[in-house]
Amino acid sequence: MEIQAKSSERNLLLEFSGELDHHGARNALRELELAVDAALPKKLVLDMAGVSFMDSSGIALILRAQQRMQLLDGSVFVCNVPAQARRVLDAAGIGRLVTIK
Repeated sequence: MEIQAKSSERNLLLEFSGELDHHGARNALRELELAVDAALPKKLVLDMAGVSFMDSSGIALILRAQQRMQLLDGSVFVCNVPAQARRVLDAAGIGRLVTIK
């Protein structure tokens, strides 16, 4: 799992690529927290275009991102979700907690 971070004007974009499974999510969560702590964004965008596989570990990562952004009075948007990952998110009802585009 690789993450590219881009930040400007209290907006943070994290672009994910690879498998967001148990092994990848642990490292991805660490990188997400470091990026959020460094940028202190009001808007966090998680771009999943490069995610080749996602399981419930990806759900945990999105929920943790949501919790962190609530502490900053910010918001989370998830975009470019591939079909397999979208099925996982839909089954868990994540769209009720964060905006998925």
